[in-house]
Amino acid sequence: MAFYDPVHGSEILERISARRAELDELEEQLAKQLAEVRAERDELAVAERVLERVSEQLADERASAAPAPGQVGGRTVMLIPHRAPDVEETMLPPDYQRILAAVRQAAGPGMARQVGEILGVDISVRAKLEPLRAKLVRLVDRGWLRKLPDGRFTTRL
Repeated sequence: MAFYDPVHGSEILERISARRAELDELEEQLAKQLAEVRAERDELAVAERVLERVSEQLADERASAAPAPGQVGGRTVMLIPHRAPDVEETMLPPDYQRILAAVRQAAGPGMARQVGEILGVDISVRAKLEPLRAKLVRLVDRGWLRKLPDGRFTTRL
């Protein structure tokens, strides 16, 4: 038969009661932390949806502002956008971006030959230089470059 000691029994009950109070407090803290974690996860989910929506809108805007291929004489050609505050240089086709970089790299305003040399075009062959000259003129027409009276090309300020 089990022996019950009233002196030690009350001490054990006090320990159980104290431990229960500790666990109740811990449960309250964990419940509060869990609520904070869930709230933050909900906020992150909302932020993620907003970011996706904004990214889609920006992609749509860029796609509508990006140069689109057009048809000229039955051939597909890349249209070069006019320079504007909301049109980035990155919206130009890559070869036009390289041309702009080469004009900047030239020491001062440069002729089509100098730009061709920087780009690695065989400038001794007129048939290779003329398409470059046409692209330079197209960049002038769209406001990306300036053509000086002496025929040299320079970037716009």
